[in-house]
Amino acid sequence: MLQSFFNGLSGMFNFSKGLDNVSNNVANMNTPGFRGTDNFLRNVSGSNNEGYGTSLEGTSLRLASGEIRQTGNATDLALTGKGLFVLQDSSGEYFYTRAGQFSFNEDDVLIDSASQMEVMGISDSGSLETIDVTDFRIVPPVATSQVRFSGQLSTQDETHEISGISVIDVSGETQKLDITITRQDDLANTWTVSVADEEGNELGSEAITFNVDGSPAEGANNFDLNLDFVGVEQTVNFFFGEPGSFDMATQVAADMSRLGVNEVDGNPVLGLTRVEFNSKGILQFTYSNGDTQEGPQVAVASFTNEAMLEMESGAMFRSNASVTPEFGRAGSRGVGEIRGGSIELSNVDLTQEFADILIIQRGYQASSRVMSVSNELIEQLYENTRG
Repeated sequence: MLQSFFNGLSGMFNFSKGLDNVSNNVANMNTPGFRGTDNFLRNVSGSNNEGYGTSLEGTSLRLASGEIRQTGNATDLALTGKGLFVLQDSSGEYFYTRAGQFSFNEDDVLIDSASQMEVMGISDSGSLETIDVTDFRIVPPVATSQVRFSGQLSTQDETHEISGISVIDVSGETQKLDITITRQDDLANTWTVSVADEEGNELGSEAITFNVDGSPAEGANNFDLNLDFVGVEQTVNFFFGEPGSFDMATQVAADMSRLGVNEVDGNPVLGLTRVEFNSKGILQFTYSNGDTQEGPQVAVASFTNEAMLEMESGAMFRSNASVTPEFGRAGSRGVGEIRGGSIELSNVDLTQEFADILIIQRGYQASSRVMSVSNELIEQLYENTRG
């Protein structure tokens, strides 16, 4: 009879622990990356298989993924399958999380917004490294090295002018060139190309020649000029097409010339206009001229048994001797893909939690009732013995 009193007490104690666990789940139902937990109880038996109540066996993680919701923040990341993001604290210790609320700090390093830990990337060799975008903020200037022409030069014209050609000097500034193409009367199918700056100062001239069929001639289809814009000499090639080809510049017996600039290479200093992650977790940079460039890649850790991870605060986990991580890339080796501009919400199911609360409440009431009855029986025993 006394044992029933303690059995009821152990039931009340462990049901209250269960309520603590459920209340924690409910409190974190809106915490990004949070994974709910469940308490497990076990029967306590004596030497003669007598029941001595119950005790808390342990707590396990719910491994199901939470709902993914768009945030519009390009550096927020969510995993659509298995895996966890890797964080590193100031001492070099690694932590793991599903909460991908990331941002760049003042040093242009990707960090976890909540803990300020660094988000780890993975190099081409497979080693972990910080994700630093300092070198991707701007693209240095590239001086123009070639101007390409396409269209028709008419044999009916004496001259043809192309004005306002924009080229990039070595400092990244834009310079304007004017070109005058003059037909040579003494040499058939040959033209003189004069290049001048925007003030009209001639910078150089060369001859180009076409074959009888109108295609550029071998050895006279392009030329180089050494141009000096800011005190530094740069060589620019003026290219009119492959010999014998009709893809670019041609000579024809037309009413008028329609030759123009097809392409000018080089670029000024380019500023970064957009950053986003693709499904593999690779940073994509877009610059002011529309060019794109790939950057570092986010590392993803996978575990053979995530349930063995130790839960830390802030929806983070720590590995231990019983479970070691394997570092890899999103979308490979069973690891899920990355969805940029999104976060994973908690995997807590409120319906399940309410059901658990009802079970806990009834169990606690029943255990309390067992203690009340035991107490009444003991009191009755005392009354009997007093008489």
